Order: sequence, then C-alpha cells, then structure tokens
Amino acid sequence: MANDQAPERSLTKIVPVEAVFFDIDGTLCDSDPLHHIAYQDVLKEIGYNNGVTIDEEFFIKNIAGRSDEEAAKNLFPDWDLEKGLEVIHQKDVRYRVLAAQILEPVKGLYDVIQWVRERGLKRAAVTNAPRINAELMISKLGLSDFFQAVIIGSECERSKPSPDPYLKALKELNVSPDHTFIFEDSPAGIRAGVAAGIPVIGLATRNPENSLLEAGATFLIKDYSDPKLWSALQELESAEAKLKEKNA
Repeated sequence: MANDQAPERSLTKIVPVEAVFFDIDGTLCDSDPLHHIAYQDVLKEIGYNNGVTIDEEFFIKNIAGRSDEEAAKNLFPDWDLEKGLEVIHQKDVRYRVLAAQILEPVKGLYDVIQWVRERGLKRAAVTNAPRINAELMISKLGLSDFFQAVIIGSECERSKPSPDPYLKALKELNVSPDHTFIFEDSPAGIRAGVAAGIPVIGLATRNPENSLLEAGATFLIKDYSDPKLWSALQELESAEAKLKEKNA
C-alpha cells in the first residue's frame, strides 16, 4: 500500500490546470519486469557477475529509471562508455521483442487518460527511454493519438534526473510549471520534475516508497485506481470550480 506521508498532498495550488506529463516505463506500463528479464538474459550471455543472474534489488538500485549512459556506467564502471552502451542496446532489442508481446498498462491508466481528455488538458510523455522504445510502448498501449509531445531524455542536453526533459516539455506545449503536474515512478524522474518546479505524483509500482518520497513526490499512489488519486483530482476540480466562480 502506498504511503500517505508526504510533504503536501494537495494539487489545488496548481489551478487552473493546463497540462499533465507522464513518464512511460513503470508509469504508463509495468515494463520494469520486462527490462529486468532482458538485462538478465543479455548480461548472462556475456558472463556478467560470473554468470550469476542480477536480482530485482540490484536492478532497482542500478538500472531502473536511469538513462542508458548512467545504467552503462553503473554496470560497467571500468569499461569504455561506448562498449557499455553496446550491451544496453542489445538489451533494448531483447526488450522490444518482449514488450511487443506482453506489455500491460498500469491498472486504471485509461480512466486517467479519459479524465485528461475530457478536460482538454495538454499532455506529454517524458522519458529516458530511447525513442524507438518510447514509441513502441505508446503504440502498444493505444496512446499514439493521445500525446501531443514525446520528450526523450537523450535528445535533451541532459536526461533525468536533470530537469531538462520536463523543461523542454513545458516549452513545447507552452504551459507553466505552476499549472502542470506529473506522474512518475522513479526517484530520478521525480527529482527531474521537482527540479523543473512541477508537482509530481509518485507511482509506487516497483521502487521503494521512501525513495520516492525522499525524491520529493507530492504524494504516492499504488496505481491509477488508488482512491487517493481520485480524491486529489476531485479536490482539484472543486478548486477550479471555485476559481471560475470567483472570476465570473
């Protein structure tokens, strides 16, 4: 169960809402287990860790939510970066085969997608995944016509946990960080959003809850069906209605 303890649980300070940004891996879809399997296969083939399979704790600590460059440095600190990235790219090929077959949305995702659509909010996907992976996942989830921008960390000057990808999304959609919120599942992604000045709802799908809160998540949800999320969105709608009434 997601932890209720967070610095500030309300989103009402961002009314009127202009936009919602989503991470992809672990946020739109429960893809981390597929990445883990792909890494296990590729690393075992090259004899990594003397052929001992990497466990979930190692995967979360060193790989999940990180850019390709950071993952390569964590896995192969003594290797040339380009050599490490070659292994990461082999993993991506393996991952895409798995994702094309069995990728599943996070529970309740399409209810939130409908909520965003009905309110005419702008929306972007912001990810450290390579573009080919990002577009595959978005297509597989049936969301190709939903996102108005897809921002790739490696195409920015710096990827997450730098704020650059989220700052680029703000610029492309011409929206204010004061009227936007984010869904993220990793500490690196949450830190990126917070550094961009945007409140972040953390999804406690895989990463330890304390790491998400320490990164600065406004509050945590277990998935998009979590009553805490819908309570917060209802509060947001009430605050918007009051603002419209005040300005009428």
